[in-house]
Amino acid sequence: MESLLDIFILENSQLIEHLEQTVLSTEKCQGIDGAVDEVFRIMHTIKGSASMMRYENIASLAHSIEDLFSHIRANGPGQFDNSRICDLVLSSIDFLKNEISKLENEQAADGDSFPYIQLIDEYLNQLQTSEVEPAGIDSISAPGGPRLEENESPAPSSQRSPRYRALLFFSPGCEMENLRAFGIVHRLKDLVAIEDYIPPDIAENSSSSEFIKQNGFDLVFSSPRALEELRNLFLKDPFVDSLELGILEEDSPAKAWVPNQEPLVAQVDEKSSGTGCQEAAAGSAGHLLNNRSNHISVNVHKLDLLMDMVGELVISQAMISLNPDMSLAAQLDGFQKASRQHSKIINELQDIVMSIRMVPLDMTFQKMHRIVRDMSKKLGKNVVLEISGEDTEVDKNIIDHLSDPLMHLIRNAIDHGIESPSERARLGKPAAARVRLEAKNESGDVYILVSDDGAGLDRDKILTRARERGLISQEERELSDAEIHSCILLPGFSTCEEVSEFSGRGVGMDVVASNIEGVGGAVTVSSTPGQGTTISLKIPLTLAIINGMQVRVGQSIYIIPITSIKESLKIRAENILHDPEGRELIMLRGQCYPVIRLYQHFRVKSDLKDLTEGIIIFVEHDSHSVCLFVDALLGEQQIVVKALPRYLGKIKGIGGCTLLGTGQASLILDVAGLIDQTA
Repeated sequence: MESLLDIFILENSQLIEHLEQTVLSTEKCQGIDGAVDEVFRIMHTIKGSASMMRYENIASLAHSIEDLFSHIRANGPGQFDNSRICDLVLSSIDFLKNEISKLENEQAADGDSFPYIQLIDEYLNQLQTSEVEPAGIDSISAPGGPRLEENESPAPSSQRSPRYRALLFFSPGCEMENLRAFGIVHRLKDLVAIEDYIPPDIAENSSSSEFIKQNGFDLVFSSPRALEELRNLFLKDPFVDSLELGILEEDSPAKAWVPNQEPLVAQVDEKSSGTGCQEAAAGSAGHLLNNRSNHISVNVHKLDLLMDMVGELVISQAMISLNPDMSLAAQLDGFQKASRQHSKIINELQDIVMSIRMVPLDMTFQKMHRIVRDMSKKLGKNVVLEISGEDTEVDKNIIDHLSDPLMHLIRNAIDHGIESPSERARLGKPAAARVRLEAKNESGDVYILVSDDGAGLDRDKILTRARERGLISQEERELSDAEIHSCILLPGFSTCEEVSEFSGRGVGMDVVASNIEGVGGAVTVSSTPGQGTTISLKIPLTLAIINGMQVRVGQSIYIIPITSIKESLKIRAENILHDPEGRELIMLRGQCYPVIRLYQHFRVKSDLKDLTEGIIIFVEHDSHSVCLFVDALLGEQQIVVKALPRYLGKIKGIGGCTLLGTGQASLILDVAGLIDQTA
């Protein structure tokens, strides 16, 4: 059951995400028309898999939504309350997400779906009682096709419907082929007259999956529907990879099939695309269908292990190339050529593994549409979310830390930044406020920008509230606008007078700062009064392998991430200053920066005490800079980041460790932590 549960969680998580985006995209088009078939198909799939796994609460809710959309499909979507239908489906999606989350955390999916089912059934009853001639829910047909009523008399033998044969193959790796075949039979039984199918024991015999993988699922049925309409009925299932459909001769027996015989007709083409809202609803489904056979799902833990092994390979290659015992061999042309080829292959392998771990931001970004929609309705604001750069890729482990920060930033922009409709009208601003979510690559990092065209930040109000809570102590003239604006990221800070559903506790922006800094990133805030606010998240592409500068302090070697280094230089005595408290400062281009002597900070013995004799490394993080004093620079090297042992705990100023080519362990400096200690 464990493997089946993993497949259930993966499949249904993807279906639920796709369902949510489908509903949101059709709601924007002011009509559920383009999503009826898609929602019905997804709910039918979720119901079948949940029933198989005996999650009756999930299956019952999916069945209830399926009934609602069956009624809509049978009576024409245009006459229904689009907003209410979307509310019902989205609230049900929240319940389904919560149940799937429980299963992922090895908890029982024991939520009560009855309140959701009751709301859906009440609305369905309203629809049925309000119609003069209500259509039967069981009389399901494709849009535009003939409807077979439940009490309709069979056609006379002289006008008997044509007989068809369908041979289906499911997408490779989809698993549970027998149950997928059973789902197709169950879905079609009210639409066509099924005569027989091979294998016949799809529901009872799990081993029939292997037969279907090799030979396909063979189905004979009769129907008055046209061939093209029947083809579309089969292709509603997203796991159908190929379909052979043709008309059987009148006297051909249903049992006289040979599974591997020549196809009756050419392989079916892909579904034709729709227009307008139908394209928006079906676009991602078509993309998923076309690419499903080219993708496999891999546990992230396995990718982490693979990345660790590549890291060990990088270290071992450095140990070979830097080993002093290889000095004689290095003089041989053959050895040097082989060593260069070895390094080239390892670098290419590292790039491939890194690319496997890279995931586009589109799914994370698309989730924000739901937040904008719900908050806009609750706050009575007209807000449009604009997204760009969603194809930008970052490491999977980093993406896991982005959802919460982006959610808080979007909520903060709508609640605090965007004015009320009346205020926007008074100011002459467009009625529809805009929140923009943008991602881009720049200098080896990923920048995610969240901006709005609202009122902007109130500098004086932020400064006053920060002083009241003891969050800052400097004089106002000593603080730049950026430093004052960054106060909104401090724990416990809020400018709200009252605590509301969305804000007032001073937690949201603190989550943004802590999550982004936890992956080695930085947050900056900029704002223009009356024009809006932009919050920029700077995050690394990956956490696994970085470029670092080796520096020597006494007999110890430390690594400084290259992205934090602005420059390195020798300093003259006249550029060394002291403040009234006796702290050392260095004057660089008219600005004074504090000095951190690393041998003092880490209590390392060093004979080099004079700042003019060592090396000054100018480092920067989040618009703050310091000068690090080291004995010598040893050169740049690609390093594999490893976490510190748990028993050491969190050490201020240390971000991790690595192994050098000599086999020696070296600590990686956390520049942000070092700068915080000088503040």
